[in-house]
Amino acid sequence: MHSDNLINDDLYRQIILDHYSRPRHNCHLEHPTVSVEGTNPTCGDEIELDLRVENGIVTDVGFVGEGCSISVASSSMLADIIKGKPVEEVLKIAHAFKARLLSHEDAKAAQEAENVDIGELEALDGVKDYPVRIKCALLSWNTLLSALENKLENKEENH
Repeated sequence: MHSDNLINDDLYRQIILDHYSRPRHNCHLEHPTVSVEGTNPTCGDEIELDLRVENGIVTDVGFVGEGCSISVASSSMLADIIKGKPVEEVLKIAHAFKARLLSHEDAKAAQEAENVDIGELEALDGVKDYPVRIKCALLSWNTLLSALENKLENKEENH
């Protein structure tokens, strides 16, 4: 293995362990705009994701959950990345991250996703080599997409 890959692997491992041991935004929000639960029955990971969305911007995010290091780290990274961003940009990041991890299913989408800045989420790219762990990394992102594409839209239609 090339030494640059070893350095990246060590750096990525440190990022994942840091987010796992000290998850960011690990709390319930008071008065969230939308709150949604997600589970990964394969390994028992669970998440409750709260979002506050104002004028099309994710102004705050919180999550509470239990799971493996990949699941918790991914949730923590999600919270860090999406806070303060427009919903449209959040959706773009979420779809790009999913496409990267599911590149074996849709190579074209994965290639397009390479142009989207996903920040620290790159640390989870190696998960795609372990199919059983992909669901762990995507749990919070699938839960987020459910919140934004289903629950939030329904709330806006009812107002």
